[in-house]
Amino acid sequence: MKLLIFLGTVRDSTPPRPARLGERVAKACLTCLEQRYKEHDIELIDALDYPLETVFKPHFAYAEGRAPAALNRLAEKIASADGFIMVSPEYNHSMSPALANLLNHFGSSLFSYKPSAIVTYSAGQWGGMRAAVGMRTFLAELGCLSVSAMIHVPKAQTVFAADGSMQAGEEQGAWFGYFDRAFSQLVWWAQATATHRSEVNPHTLLQDFKTDPSERNAP
Repeated sequence: MKLLIFLGTVRDSTPPRPARLGERVAKACLTCLEQRYKEHDIELIDALDYPLETVFKPHFAYAEGRAPAALNRLAEKIASADGFIMVSPEYNHSMSPALANLLNHFGSSLFSYKPSAIVTYSAGQWGGMRAAVGMRTFLAELGCLSVSAMIHVPKAQTVFAADGSMQAGEEQGAWFGYFDRAFSQLVWWAQATATHRSEVNPHTLLQDFKTDPSERNAP
């Protein structure tokens, strides 16, 4: 399976400290997956690596061959992936605007019929769980339904060091065991949906919404 980890934060300044708390969480997820799911291809997609235009123009709105090269490459990665891990902080009880903005640049047909896992974090005690509730609806609309187990990391700065390793006093086995509830579900569903996609092309079952809202309207 090919799995993409989306790190949904672009804030790289202080205060607060540390500036990119989510980078620690994403790196820990990457380490956990590489250790426990060695047979799979895991790649980290950092929203900070994709500086987007101020005026919103999604990948699919460009004439064929005219989209920025970075968006083309990411579209290819999303299309070839079998599942997604979405890592987000919480902003006003909602998911990261940077993550939503990046994902919204691509049509749902690239994400659909593949599973996702939700990972949230915070510097405080709630671990971003309120953002996670809204992310379920957002990811469902993209078509990459989230698995039931979610990962929440409260006080992430005390759990993970800058490189994603454990802070003193924290047990990697305990945290990775917690992560594994979501990741094992994700891999199971990714394998199941990949197998069925190879037998039945889901995009032939109903018309994709590509040019006009009437393509999804009731009669």
